[in-house]
Amino acid sequence: MMQITNDDKAKRVYIGDDYYRDSVTIVNRGIEMFYQKVLTILTCLDLSNNSFHGRIPEEIQMLRSLRVMNLSNNGFSGEIPFAFENLKDLESLDLSRNKLSGKIPAQLTSLTFLAGLNLSYNQLEGSIPQSNQFITFTNDSYRGNPKLCGLPLSRKCNEVGLPMPPPPGEDEDSWLYALSTWKIALIGYASGLVVGLCIGYTALNELGNKWVDKFKKCGKRNRRRCR
Repeated sequence: MMQITNDDKAKRVYIGDDYYRDSVTIVNRGIEMFYQKVLTILTCLDLSNNSFHGRIPEEIQMLRSLRVMNLSNNGFSGEIPFAFENLKDLESLDLSRNKLSGKIPAQLTSLTFLAGLNLSYNQLEGSIPQSNQFITFTNDSYRGNPKLCGLPLSRKCNEVGLPMPPPPGEDEDSWLYALSTWKIALIGYASGLVVGLCIGYTALNELGNKWVDKFKKCGKRNRRRCR
């Protein structure tokens, strides 16, 4: 897997030709394929359906002749290694059903031979790269990642997840602003009430004085005529 020379590729020898016949069943691009005799140019790493956990080791970039890699149905966590960009011959990559998080590295767009990609049912987030082979992959490659956004998904990047929390201090500022507004309204209401009472008192006092003056004048005259 680490290196195959041009001479090795030209021979197209089969493993086990001289002594025994090797056969293997490989899941390639989502299809289970049975190889009765294994070519040396078929470089495949299938560690699916195990209990591996932790980060995917960066040393995997040393397998530069790798064409098929299947690490699905494990417990791998952390981010997808940027080192995958060194696997230039990679044609199929299956990292589904793990616990991978973070964004899909933009470096993976340099894998121009990549024809099959499955990143479904992880914890990936952010926008999906939009160049080279990535524009050919369908929704099935990304399903089960609720925080992923962008084409081919119908979910736009500004619609992902819950509303963003306000910046630190924004809640406090909003509370202080509401309190200040409430105080201003209360002061205005109280001031208006005081002014209204003063005006009302003055008007009633003037009206009362007029009735008193009129009553006094009528007392001096004939009160019956004043009625």
